[in-house]
Amino acid sequence: MPSTTATVGSAVGLHARPATIIAEAVADTGSTVTLGLEGGDPVDAGSALMIMTLGAEKGTKVVVTAEDQAALDKIVTLVETDLDAD
Repeated sequence: MPSTTATVGSAVGLHARPATIIAEAVADTGSTVTLGLEGGDPVDAGSALMIMTLGAEKGTKVVVTAEDQAALDKIVTLVETDLDAD
């Protein structure tokens, strides 16, 4: 499965709103996607609650892994975007 490292762009980190947006996007891809802190255990990115357990703050590096490149690209873009901006 392809993977890459992304930097959290949301000002609040991967907290409630950004985590929900990412989890919904994962569901839309129909692929299995995981997020994990570098050197840590990955979590199911289809679950907002699991994403929030990472405690990833703005600027934190996370490893994104997906079943296919299109899903990977979509989720990496979201992780790196400030999803809490209005």
